[in-house]
Amino acid sequence: MPGTRRPRRVLLTLTAVLAGGAAVVGGTLLASAEGAPPVSDEAYASTAALERLHRLPPVTDRLFAWTDTQARSAEAQRRYSIDCMARKGFRYAPKATPPAGSGEDERPRPFGLETPPSSTAPAPAQPGEKPPKPGSPEASPAYAKALFGDESKRVTVKGTQGTSVSRPGNGCLAEAETRMLGDGRTRWLRTRILLFEGQEQGRADLEKDPRFRDATGRWQQCMDRAGFPGQTDPPALLKTLPTQRARLSGRDVLRADLHCKSETGYLSIAYTRLAAVQRDWLDRNPALAKDWTALLARQDRAAREVLATKG
Repeated sequence: MPGTRRPRRVLLTLTAVLAGGAAVVGGTLLASAEGAPPVSDEAYASTAALERLHRLPPVTDRLFAWTDTQARSAEAQRRYSIDCMARKGFRYAPKATPPAGSGEDERPRPFGLETPPSSTAPAPAQPGEKPPKPGSPEASPAYAKALFGDESKRVTVKGTQGTSVSRPGNGCLAEAETRMLGDGRTRWLRTRILLFEGQEQGRADLEKDPRFRDATGRWQQCMDRAGFPGQTDPPALLKTLPTQRARLSGRDVLRADLHCKSETGYLSIAYTRLAAVQRDWLDRNPALAKDWTALLARQDRAAREVLATKG
């Protein structure tokens, strides 16, 4: 839905969003990651294989997967918003909806570097929607009110850990979301917040997981042998090199990091154990998964109706 990924990502970064993911990877990865000795991550170094690992954690997958259903819902809301603004006398031209299956780069990378840092300059950021020209109708308070509604009527939804999201309470964006979800709009926002909190809780719980702790210990030992003693874990290492320039200057330690991940099977273990922790969390919150499925289906039905009328 708009506001939750390329627009929706706004929701997922609110303080900062697979059912079959494990089946896609197959039994070899899961078995090797559960037992010892681990299989080298060299077998999973391709982009496609890394993407399969990224899709294993089911909470993260719910938050970040960009499926046909989600793309269809976003496109229906986009078209509904355009028509809504036109009825109010304004031209609204939001960016095109990303196709289903895009957005893999938006998933979290909670275990540090996964591929060698590029030696080329980063691609320039894609331009967003152009700001309205001063004096144009799009720059007027009336336009902003028509699109975003009244500031005093915004809807705020809170999670259980202090996380909150504020969304328009009226205006065309709110109307488009309501067209998709009806009276379930607030429930959908809260469901996403709770999943976000569950993802964060799962990452914290993973630090207590014996298999993951063992993988981190073996990575530390490998880094010691490689001449980089005292490393805590891969995420902490990457945080010490926050920019591309720093990563290029620190290429030796990063090369050792990737070598040790490969030698110990760190990434396959880490993602598999994170998936297990997240599944446990979902099992303890069955109503949340039920709500997610029902509300997603509700959006899909509404989106198909809207798109059928729009041609």
